[in-house]
Amino acid sequence: MENQIIEFEKIVNGITGADKEVMKEAKLRVDSLAKPLGSLGKLESIAIKFSGITGKIKNEINKKCIIIMSSDNGVVEEGVASAPQSVTLAQTINFGRGLTGVAVLAKQNNADLKVVDIGVNTDKEIPGVINRKIRKGTSNIVKGQAMSYSECIKAINTGIEMAKKSYEEKYSILGVGEMGIGNTTTSSSVLVSLTDCTIEAAVGKGAGITNEAFAKKKWVVQEAIKVNKPDKNSPVDVLAKVGGFDLAGMVGVFLGAAYYKLPVVIDGFISAVAALVAVRLNPLVRDYLIPSHCSKEIGYNIAMKELDLEPMVNLDMRLGEGSGCPIAFSIVEFSLAMMNNMATFEEAEINDDYLEEVRGEENYIV
Repeated sequence: MENQIIEFEKIVNGITGADKEVMKEAKLRVDSLAKPLGSLGKLESIAIKFSGITGKIKNEINKKCIIIMSSDNGVVEEGVASAPQSVTLAQTINFGRGLTGVAVLAKQNNADLKVVDIGVNTDKEIPGVINRKIRKGTSNIVKGQAMSYSECIKAINTGIEMAKKSYEEKYSILGVGEMGIGNTTTSSSVLVSLTDCTIEAAVGKGAGITNEAFAKKKWVVQEAIKVNKPDKNSPVDVLAKVGGFDLAGMVGVFLGAAYYKLPVVIDGFISAVAALVAVRLNPLVRDYLIPSHCSKEIGYNIAMKELDLEPMVNLDMRLGEGSGCPIAFSIVEFSLAMMNNMATFEEAEINDDYLEEVRGEENYIV
């Protein structure tokens, strides 16, 4: 266990921020492109952020990967989910078959999936899935903490390991997804614990439940926090007490991506909560985060406000799995095409003296 903690602390404490000088240079190039200042909106800010991460003005995405953490959650005993627990295993199998929402979208975008069994309730080896099972699901958070501290560190380190493997395999950008019936309940519990927001503001209907089950879900989150008393000043304590293996693994991917200086895309609600935990562990992680879509799950907006980030698009999505990531990959690629290939005013033989006054203002900056 001591080695696990040492590795965890090495990564958390070893994260450095994006290159602000390169970002300034990137912004100068963006502002020199033949267009009205700020007119390509988020495409401009994405390209500048990407430059800060890589340390290069011009960038290309050669390989894309979505890392999916699959695990069961003991809290399903409380009837908080519309689907039975067996769906976690079924969908984890279907990732490898290319049949799930994220699998189809990833294939369309030539993105790879790296699926990790970090706690699925099965003894089977799942074809095409990386086996890092800690145990067959977490404990019921209404009755006690989800996992031990050591299990939580192990789960986080599993995510860090996946980020490291992706770095070694020369991926240019990562996305983070999950599969785990009951994980909107655990994510809501983590979010409330970290932010002190209200239960009503954080807990949504997830994949869709009856009004009776929804009332029970809100009670479960409240009771889990009451029983476990998570320490909001210790993100690992919060994760261990009311989180899940899937969530902890995702936290590790965000930490690892930042450590290895890889841009990493946030999917929806659960992914955003994991990103928030990672940022609470080291605020510099934020420099590497790229939001994707606006999740319909209500707690998403709280997590994003805490992260001070805005989604790229709103497609009324709430699937999870990492399904927003391949869509975001395309938008990132559009932003890099802008940076790499658009003509500057000079190249386009346009006199841009008329912009000097506007450049002195700050209100156009994305």
